[in-house]
Amino acid sequence: MTSWAIVAIVAIVVWGIVQSSRARGQSDDHHGSRSHDRALEEENAAARQEIADLRERIRVLERIATDNNGSVAQERARIEREIEALRKEQD
Repeated sequence: MTSWAIVAIVAIVVWGIVQSSRARGQSDDHHGSRSHDRALEEENAAARQEIADLRERIRVLERIATDNNGSVAQERARIEREIEALRKEQD
């Protein structure tokens, strides 16, 4: 074999080793990316659940705030004051 043939064989072997190590590196990165994606999905799901819980709390607080200030509640309070005033007049 000539020296050029030996150089060519060594170059091909080195190229093969580099390519296989790159392929392994990409495989590891892809696997790591999958676990990272899964972690992000779990974090997103937790954030969505927290947002849903907070929205429900806001609905409850809005209901509490408006129930005591609504026209029905105000009318009820007015009637109660009138009844109390009539009771005081009778005493």
